[in-house]
Amino acid sequence: MPGCSIRALWILNNQDLLVFSRRFPVVERRWRAACKSENENSGEENPKHAVPPLLPTDSELAAAFLERKKREGSTRGFGIRVKQSAEGSDSWVDDPITRHIISLYINREEEGDNYLFWPLILHLKGQFCILISPLVEPWHFRAYAKTCQRSDCGNAVGADRSLSSLLLDLPSITGSFMVAHAIGDIVSGDTIEPEIVVNASPTVGGLLDSLTARAKAHAPILASTTSSTAAVGGTIADTQKTGLRPLDKDVLRTFISSSMPFGTPIDLSYSNISAIKLNGFSSSDMPPSDLKQPAWKPYLYKGKQRILFTIYETIDAAMYDRDDIPDSITVSGQVNCRAELEGLPDVSFPLTGLSTARVEVISFHPCVQVPEQGVDRQAVMFSPPLNNFTLLRYQAHCGLGPPIKGFYQLSMISEDEGAFLFRLGIMEGYKSPLTMEFCTVTMPFPMRRVVSFDGNPSIGTALTTEHSVEWRIISSGKGVSGKSVEATFSGTIRFSSWKTQKVPSYRSMGCMDGEDTDDETEGINANNMVNVEEFLMEKLSKDLPPVDLEEPFCWQAYNYAKVSFKISGASLSGMTIDPKSVSIYPAVKALVEFSSQVASGDYILWNTLGKCPFAVTAKA
Repeated sequence: MPGCSIRALWILNNQDLLVFSRRFPVVERRWRAACKSENENSGEENPKHAVPPLLPTDSELAAAFLERKKREGSTRGFGIRVKQSAEGSDSWVDDPITRHIISLYINREEEGDNYLFWPLILHLKGQFCILISPLVEPWHFRAYAKTCQRSDCGNAVGADRSLSSLLLDLPSITGSFMVAHAIGDIVSGDTIEPEIVVNASPTVGGLLDSLTARAKAHAPILASTTSSTAAVGGTIADTQKTGLRPLDKDVLRTFISSSMPFGTPIDLSYSNISAIKLNGFSSSDMPPSDLKQPAWKPYLYKGKQRILFTIYETIDAAMYDRDDIPDSITVSGQVNCRAELEGLPDVSFPLTGLSTARVEVISFHPCVQVPEQGVDRQAVMFSPPLNNFTLLRYQAHCGLGPPIKGFYQLSMISEDEGAFLFRLGIMEGYKSPLTMEFCTVTMPFPMRRVVSFDGNPSIGTALTTEHSVEWRIISSGKGVSGKSVEATFSGTIRFSSWKTQKVPSYRSMGCMDGEDTDDETEGINANNMVNVEEFLMEKLSKDLPPVDLEEPFCWQAYNYAKVSFKISGASLSGMTIDPKSVSIYPAVKALVEFSSQVASGDYILWNTLGKCPFAVTAKA
């Protein structure tokens, strides 16, 4: 069963109610035929390992999903084996991938038994949960069923009998994730194309303009439809449910019927599907008879020819300023492209500097071919789609060092007052044309209400909200280029009384046994308390709720500051594209433009005087 085929998909809302489903009978017939052959040839006597030939009903799936959520502690689940793990459950497998590729135990009330249903791709987007059932070989299912019954914990990646080694044989898993992400974008309304930044004409001073227009000006995003799209190919009508607006269901039906007829994904571009539905085709849209038109380019461009490349990088960092904990900084990047070229040309260019950028992971758009691969160089060739698209994604190291260095300290003077200090170095070692367009530091206090603060920063302005202090070091429109900036900010901050905003204790949340959390020392005696600050922090942390695995920065006992910034002029990893090296075949005269932007992701300054989470590196 090569490639990717989808048996069925389901969408649930944040109340665990099923709001949409679609099944593909053509794919399901292939599964039933494979199951019949497998069960006859294997002679499996253990019913737990028998391959179930049928899909669950909508009500059975919704009930099984809710039961798994209760059993695994959250929608994603534990991902590792814990004391609450039951044999046969996802967490029993002891592999974090089970937070994304899950299994359900379907209870058949009429038959009085239950059976394992696997695999299911789980994707969360907005208030919706998307479940995709890909077509796999029956022996894959049987191998997973046996893995769920093993007594030992999960093996290392790539080891025999490990879940990861099993998934390497399933290309349908990757395709199903792409389907889930595409559907998630539609139901959440997040269907904006990748952004391309281009230089405007010299007469306006090289201002930046965000290019988001369609190649066909008369092909906007699909609007309201007056009638439901008929089922195409092997699909059947959806079960009518509440929870999504009728408009959303019509758009979703149209996308599914057009992008994956018979359950096999063809083109998951929402903009292409929308344009085809709105405009149809005419004789002028037909390609030359000697050329094969790819699915990702339903229309041919006509007009002034040019190619635009934009590198977008996101910097994630954990800065500790401690000798025993190394700082961590990573770069996640993508190259967005828009090729306004007539006909069906091929575009190629060498991607160089990979070893300098220390690229660890790189993936490409389906239209890309990589005929030449090397340590420091990769030749990239592609037949570009019509609209903006992401040509490639990568992860790398920050070649220029962190753009923000320094430390953040916060110590509690009393139960309701703290003293803080920032000392930061900004853009150290960075040269023109790199420009920091803005920089803001935020101290969040989600569990405390800020009453006032006293302090003056050496640069920029500071303001408060109900639960945070914000330091605007560099404001928009006042960018810094070609020089470094030293910034300091010290002061005190007062919170409202802790007693008036006391949160549920560990004990009330079932996380501590045998402790009376109300038995607290009311006074502090300097003679018998060596460290007043340590006592205060321990007292304030005692009633904090436990960390939510889904929100890793909600460790309320920890203090941190988050940095937000934007840098233009070049990438920080060293990834670049030389416009002069871009070739087009057949040869045409086309302008090639390149730009780059860098933005902060989770750029965290941990309090050097407090607790902080960190990853322990393995010792050789």
